[in-house]
Amino acid sequence: MGWQVITGLAGGVGLFLLGMELMTEGLKLSAGKSLQRILKSSTKTPLRGVLSGALITSLVQASGAVTVATIGFVNAGLMKLKGAIRVVYGSNLGTTMTGWLVAIVGFNINLKAFALPAIGIGMLMALLIKHGRYPAVGKVIAGFGLFFLGIDMMKTGFEGLQGSFSLDAIEEGGWISLVVFSGVGFVMTVLMQSSSAAIAMTLTAAAGGIIALPSAACMVIGANIGTTSTAVLAAIGATPNARRMAAAHVVFNVVTGVAAIILLPLLLFAIETFQHISGMEGGPATFLALFHTVFNVLGIALLWPFTDRLVRYLKTWFVAAEENEALPKYLDDTVIGTPELAHKALVMEIERIQSISIRMAEDAISTEASVSPRLKVDLDILYRLNDAVGDFSAKLRKSNLPESVANALPMALASTRYFIDVAEMAEEIDKLQSKEVIGIDEALELSLSDMRRQAVAILEDVKLQKPGSDEVLERESGAIDSLTKNYNAIKSQLLRAGTTGKLSARHMVALIELMKSIERLVTNCVKGQSSLQVFSHQLTAEKPNTDEKELSLQEEAPEVAKEKEDGDLAGSESEYEETNKSNS
Repeated sequence: MGWQVITGLAGGVGLFLLGMELMTEGLKLSAGKSLQRILKSSTKTPLRGVLSGALITSLVQASGAVTVATIGFVNAGLMKLKGAIRVVYGSNLGTTMTGWLVAIVGFNINLKAFALPAIGIGMLMALLIKHGRYPAVGKVIAGFGLFFLGIDMMKTGFEGLQGSFSLDAIEEGGWISLVVFSGVGFVMTVLMQSSSAAIAMTLTAAAGGIIALPSAACMVIGANIGTTSTAVLAAIGATPNARRMAAAHVVFNVVTGVAAIILLPLLLFAIETFQHISGMEGGPATFLALFHTVFNVLGIALLWPFTDRLVRYLKTWFVAAEENEALPKYLDDTVIGTPELAHKALVMEIERIQSISIRMAEDAISTEASVSPRLKVDLDILYRLNDAVGDFSAKLRKSNLPESVANALPMALASTRYFIDVAEMAEEIDKLQSKEVIGIDEALELSLSDMRRQAVAILEDVKLQKPGSDEVLERESGAIDSLTKNYNAIKSQLLRAGTTGKLSARHMVALIELMKSIERLVTNCVKGQSSLQVFSHQLTAEKPNTDEKELSLQEEAPEVAKEKEDGDLAGSESEYEETNKSNS
């Protein structure tokens, strides 16, 4: 008899889980796009986020699925962390619907009389109708049937266990017994990967008289905490924001569970009083379903005022390397009152921006294979650092700065602008190099490689120089002259190759554009270094020795350089046409 009861319980759990899976799959197939649309647009207001999470979880009967979907949206950047956390609040409230289904339906109707026809009708729909949403709806109906058939088998199994053994010794263990039963609920959920199944088993066990209400309430608390395992598994290898969201889910459920255990006697008394006053009957299952709902509402009430603080705290967790690099290292509002320190901090932060932009430039120029994913990450880092430099400079301008430093602040912003332009051109060069540039003769290929090496050498030299060195521009301006001559020579080679038919016009123009972009990138990098040098000299109130060549490098804006480049490329095309006509 004992073996039959155990196998009956195991079969009941299996049918319940199978029913849940069919229901979830069917609902996602039949209304998946609508549910996703609701979830994505659910964060316009805080209350809407909670209600959307509760509604969708109630419909699909799977808080884990909703949480995983929310993590996916956060991972893809479609949902902000704060909004996702509120959806999780609602999801925990929505998962209480399982308890209500078990309590209201599972113990008040002949389940087999309802479940077996539902399974038959649902599977016939799924197998025989192959168009529209009917197969998915059939799975939902069959899933409901299996769901309630599993409950019926579990209920029968627990009734068979009644009187077979006693849990009195454990239940009389005080606070230790509460922790033990909470642990049982937690383990059941982790093993079955379904808090709904664990709660359904708990409700049927309590209804069958196997465990007392306080112990069953602790198992419900443990199952509620155990459901976070799904989110933790889904967050492995995800973005930092997605891992923070999973951590928020754990924090919410643990805080809610701890509060429910501490307030357990009060909650049980309050629910019992409420049932007595309202006339709500239904036995242990209804009592536990109400308890599950009440302590989740309590958890939302406890954490709602601290959501903003929780988000700020979580942003210090799981910080990725690129997020660390995107944070200003030297800019601190506390030094704004000391101009010399603020000035030094700004110089060092711009040096960081310079270093990242040169790294990007060298990657783009010297690597034949596309490195666009890495460049995209670095460019995002630079944009965020650029914003930080702009904000810091604006605050610094409002303080009592020495006139020399105040007058030099625009040079700091100009320097940052040039380095951002270098980074953007590196991404452009990477895209140009990803186009087909094969099929050129060996001499021309050697010339192109030589210009690339020359460009990287200049970048390396700029990177090694400190901004306070007056000799930087003297050497680099000569190197840029040499690079420009090299570019003009290569341009002539490419034009000859185009007019003689060795290269197609499209191929020729693409290569000229690539080489011109490399030359412009290097020039802007030196301009950025020149502007940083002028700003850096204000630390010692020195004035750099800048000749007319250096001033021209500082004054020419990237926009002007871009216009020059466009004119240069247009001139190349005109020159190609003229040469082609003369050859004809």
